[in-house]
Amino acid sequence: MLSTRMSGCLLATALYALFSAPTFADVPSGTKKYDLQYKFAPGEVVRWEVVHQATVKTTIDGTSQTAETVSESVKKWQVSEVSADEIFTIVHSVEYVRMKNDIQGRQPIEFDSRTGATPPAGYELVAKRVGRPLTRFRMDASGEILDRKELAPGRTASTQMTMPLPEESVAIGDDWNFPYELDIPLRSGRTKKIKMRQRFELASVVDDIATIKVATQILTPVNDPEIEAQLVQRRTEGELHFDLNKGRVIRQQIDLDRRVTGFPNESSTMRYRTRFTEKLLDEDLKAAAKPAAGTARQ
Repeated sequence: MLSTRMSGCLLATALYALFSAPTFADVPSGTKKYDLQYKFAPGEVVRWEVVHQATVKTTIDGTSQTAETVSESVKKWQVSEVSADEIFTIVHSVEYVRMKNDIQGRQPIEFDSRTGATPPAGYELVAKRVGRPLTRFRMDASGEILDRKELAPGRTASTQMTMPLPEESVAIGDDWNFPYELDIPLRSGRTKKIKMRQRFELASVVDDIATIKVATQILTPVNDPEIEAQLVQRRTEGELHFDLNKGRVIRQQIDLDRRVTGFPNESSTMRYRTRFTEKLLDEDLKAAAKPAAGTARQ
C-alpha cells in the first residue's frame, strides 16, 4: 500500500518548482549568438498558468496501489522595483489553486480555493497561502537570486524561483549548467548529500522565441533504493520557450517517467510519472502559446 510518507510527498510535489546559475560551452567563431536575459518593468504584473500532474504506482509483496494528484494554479509576479543596473525586486504569490488527490481504495480529496469552502485535512496550509505574498526576492537579468525573504508561515527557501540564463551570449547548441546539492533524509536518522545539476541547451531560435532543453542529472553514484525512491521525482527532462524580446519564459513542459525497485523491501517496485506545464497568461502570446498538455503519459 502507498505509505503516508509517499502520499504526502506526492501532494507536496504538486507545487514544486525549478532552477538558478550557469557555465557554458565554446562555439566556433562566426556563429550567431543570442543574449538571453530577463526583462521586467516597474509595476508590471506577470501571471502564468501552472498545471502539475503526478501518478505513483507502488507494488509491495504483489499488492499494487495507484495514487494520482492534479494541481492547477495561477502564479503571479508583482514587479515592485527595477534598478538602473537591472536588478528586479519581485513579490511572488499564487492567485488560486485547484487540487485533487486520488488514492486507489480511498475517497478522492479535492480543493478549489475559489469556492471559499473549508479546506479538507492536509490542505489547510495551502489554503492559507493562496492570495497572499509568499516570497519577495531580488534577481538579476541572468536569473540569479541575489536575496529572498519568505513572507508566509511555513515557507522555506528550498525551491528555485527562476531558470538560470548564461551571462554571456550563446549560440544554438551551447549548453550551461546549474549545480546544486540535496540532503536526503534516511530511515536511520542520518542524511545523505547528493550532488545534482540542471543541464540547459539552446536548441533553436525561431521568431525570437528560444527553445531551451533541460534535463536533471544526478552526479553522485547512488545504489541505495531508499535514496533512489526520493530522487526519482527530481530526474526530469523537457523544454522551455523563452521570448527574447519580452525577456521571460512563455511556456514550458517538464516530464518524468521513472521506476524504482527494492524499496521499502526487495519485492517492492514504484513507478513515478509526472508532467509539469506552465504557460504565460498574456493576450499577445495566446496565438503563439501551445495548448495546455493533457494527462501524464500512460
